[in-house]
Amino acid sequence: MPVSQRIETALRRALDAAGAGAAPRKLVSAVDHAVLPGGARIRPTILMAVARACGEDRPALSDRAAAALELIHCASLVHDDLPCFDNADLRRGKPSVHRAFSEPLAVLAGDSLIVMAFDVLGRADRKDAARVLDLIRCLSTRTGLPNGICAGQGWESEFEIDLRAYHRAKTGSLFMAACEMGALSAGQAPENWTDMGALIGEAFQVADDLRDALLDKETLGKPVQQDDLHGRPNVVAELGVDGAVARLRDILAGAIASIPSCEGEAALAGMVRAQAEQIVPKLPQRTRFAG
Repeated sequence: MPVSQRIETALRRALDAAGAGAAPRKLVSAVDHAVLPGGARIRPTILMAVARACGEDRPALSDRAAAALELIHCASLVHDDLPCFDNADLRRGKPSVHRAFSEPLAVLAGDSLIVMAFDVLGRADRKDAARVLDLIRCLSTRTGLPNGICAGQGWESEFEIDLRAYHRAKTGSLFMAACEMGALSAGQAPENWTDMGALIGEAFQVADDLRDALLDKETLGKPVQQDDLHGRPNVVAELGVDGAVARLRDILAGAIASIPSCEGEAALAGMVRAQAEQIVPKLPQRTRFAG
């Protein structure tokens, strides 16, 4: 089964379980709206690629890990879009959850997705208990304080922002989780993959800054120029467009170079290059990533 189909099947299974029985239908619909249809599913795709490179021996566990990671990511998008944060009307080309279902239901949907992510892992086969415990610890570390996505959002309320810590937490943390959880689901050491995840996350943040500065709302599928609107630090403001593009190239080269020696090293490098093309699909030709 293709990786994309494995990811979607695992997510659909989690959503069906959450919506079973006497669950409140509006909240169920809000949760579904937050997850389906999805975006590029970059994070779970990276997780699966790392698991395969590590000799994936328990694919059912990799499926659960990928679904859990994407559910956390979707929860973060729901909360990011709320009026108290970005107050965004669009997400993935459709109304954001609070616009489609109300602000209270959006808060509950985001909360439900976080809980669902850990429930997906907790329902894994008992023979995988040791790996599941490591996966839960990894995902919780990359989600909460002191260095997870919650910390990343929290940096925006500080008077002085450590830009590197801010980007590493807000964007890099779930990419680090993707690489670490891919290794953990295959029974391998996660620390060998942290640097790769951090670099991919840094590249994604630079690309996101470029898209926010250069694309329009219709192309991006969400509001643009949010960094300027909210006074957030960003690489384009710091380095300019050409400097940001050069930084992006350097980071991605570093990410490929950081891949640990393994049987699937070449395939994984190809995947990183392919994901780089998805990160900046509409920018000028000079930003394309060859070789």
